[in-house]
Amino acid sequence: MQENGKIASGVVLGVHGGTGIELSKMTPDFDRRVRAGLREALRLGWETLRKPGKTSLDAVEIAVRSLEDSPEFNAGKGAVFNHEGINELDAAIMEGHEKRAGAIAGVTQVRNPISAARAVMEQSEHVMMISEGAEAFVRSRGIELVDSKYFFTDERWQELQDAKKLEAERRASTPPRQWGTVGSVALDSKGDLAAATSTGGMTNKRFGRVGDSPLLGCGTYADNSSGAVSATGHGEFFIRFAVAHEILSLVKYAKLSIENACEEVIGNQLKKAGGEGAVIALGKDGHFAMARNCASLYRGYVKEDGSTHVFLFDE
Repeated sequence: MQENGKIASGVVLGVHGGTGIELSKMTPDFDRRVRAGLREALRLGWETLRKPGKTSLDAVEIAVRSLEDSPEFNAGKGAVFNHEGINELDAAIMEGHEKRAGAIAGVTQVRNPISAARAVMEQSEHVMMISEGAEAFVRSRGIELVDSKYFFTDERWQELQDAKKLEAERRASTPPRQWGTVGSVALDSKGDLAAATSTGGMTNKRFGRVGDSPLLGCGTYADNSSGAVSATGHGEFFIRFAVAHEILSLVKYAKLSIENACEEVIGNQLKKAGGEGAVIALGKDGHFAMARNCASLYRGYVKEDGSTHVFLFDE
């Protein structure tokens, strides 16, 4: 089995930090910080899996929380700004045994949206909550809320100004090429799979726009019979093509390998339609795969023996 960041075997946890910049624009400092953030998420997820009684669901939550706390990634602390200069956050989490799931969208004060999504799954009768209602629920469950200033970073603010300038120059709505999202997939000792995804969405987004990340079957899905998927990219396409579910359906019904299913959807179906993005996926047998049709995908995985591997480009 290839060990090139695209395919690997014996994997128990994978993470991604979204689609990134082109290699020619990568600075040594940013490269170092992104790799460090991915390794920390993998370390925390791996340590969680090793603890007695902990599950794949616990591991993906912890891994994504770590990425949410890192300003290098478009989720939590590093979330991009919408057109009004507000950070709107979305997240989803799902386990593959009973297919329980939780999601939130459009929240502005939740420090770790992935933990709020899990609370929706475990502490309510619902699957998805949005906006003020979601924050009221989160507050009632004692999950940490923060002032909106917590999410401000100079880099993301400048990205918004650049997007607005480009839009004004073209006198039309110009979709920004910022598809950042974070996510994790995991397989525990019981054979249970889980997936989690969190994002700040698209720079300069408007009108309460929600992408694929919190939508089950689009940007996030887990099924013990086939695999777990977390996606990142131009969410409108991932919604239309139900990307995460489509990949696992090809595994389950067409008997494709997890890597071939990812490539068929991302490298063929989505690419032909003009959709840009990537996925990581973990099969029920511990086969980890990624596929992308864009410049890069920040990703990594940890194997059963604890060895950690991180990749940003074709390495």
